[in-house]
Amino acid sequence: MDLKSGYPFWAIKNGLMCAFPQLKADISCDVVVVGGGITGSLIADELGKSGLDVVVVEQRDVAWGSSAASTALLQYEIDTHMADLTRIYGEFHAVQAYQACADAITDLQSLASELGDVDFDMQESLYYASKRVHKTPLLEEYELRVKHGFDAQWLDSKAVKERFGIKAPCAILTKLAARVDPYRMASKLLLRLTERGSRVFDRTVIDAIEPSEAGVTLRTSEGLQIQAGHVVIAAGYESQKWLKKPVAKNRSSYAFITDPIEKTDLGLLASTMVWESARPYLYMRTTGDGRLLVGGDDDDIDIPSRRDKRVDSKARGLCKKVKKLFPDLSIHPAFSWGGTFAETEDGLPFFGEHPQYGPRVQFAMAYGGNGISYSMIGAGLLRAHIEGRQHPLTELFSFSRIG
Repeated sequence: MDLKSGYPFWAIKNGLMCAFPQLKADISCDVVVVGGGITGSLIADELGKSGLDVVVVEQRDVAWGSSAASTALLQYEIDTHMADLTRIYGEFHAVQAYQACADAITDLQSLASELGDVDFDMQESLYYASKRVHKTPLLEEYELRVKHGFDAQWLDSKAVKERFGIKAPCAILTKLAARVDPYRMASKLLLRLTERGSRVFDRTVIDAIEPSEAGVTLRTSEGLQIQAGHVVIAAGYESQKWLKKPVAKNRSSYAFITDPIEKTDLGLLASTMVWESARPYLYMRTTGDGRLLVGGDDDDIDIPSRRDKRVDSKARGLCKKVKKLFPDLSIHPAFSWGGTFAETEDGLPFFGEHPQYGPRVQFAMAYGGNGISYSMIGAGLLRAHIEGRQHPLTELFSFSRIG
């Protein structure tokens, strides 16, 4: 599957940061991570820290699939409101999910500090009402967050206009958000992993996964075998091919990025990511070199050739929306692209074993707008599973939600 169209900025900016060998012989290890994108790299890093012998296998060059197309907004706010999750799973679990995402951002901050040079920066997040009818659910959301200790500020229409120049009925301003270059972070994590003694193989395709009570056998398209104690399937939106029944719906999202803009022209946009209450939502954030990255206008297209034809028109449409929101801001797309993402019905990820395979095979499906934050959570959760420990999020993020 071709997971991206057009010219994703991270791939152009960074080039091919690293290349690893193809698998050329049968090997064995403690854990195989299938997928060398941002999700697989975060999980492999966590497992490697525990002293496990980890092997990462990627069918492309590492981080060259969906990670290269990710817009990498790091938020504790899930696409599904906390109030809506409360109605589905109860208040305890809704707060638990939001708090885990909040903790993930600070964990990612620490990890980025260790790695260095991954364009990580803390941001604020402005979530504004697209329509007047959205004011009531946003107010409900704000009050629930404040009730449970989340740092949030309510802005009425006047405050939104005065502080951000946006004409909107209201907004929630939160302090905890961040940005990162997902391609650089994934690449540097995998490089560090190999420096610590683990092995990474790219351009290696897994054709079969055969679990048993004693372990798991993986077979490549070249007829080679990997014997492992456990497997983590972290192949992004292609992970569903290993399941008889899909658990999420693949969609396409579109984005563009500008040339660098003067900080004085960006104003508060330089330190605040902005997104709206409409679905699909428009969103924007800046990069370390002052570019404005804009995304959204999602659709149900899951055919690469059709998605590719829409990239330019989608970029123009997104540009018009930003100009309507910020009429004094002069922006022009420098690079534009589209990418595949998956969406679960409740906006939550799936981490853990699936009844089709049993406990030796763990899935890491960090689907939704919080993919990188979810992946950070999943790294600790799956490590606990593999080490035979309990984790507080096991039930909420398990496949039992759709059982």
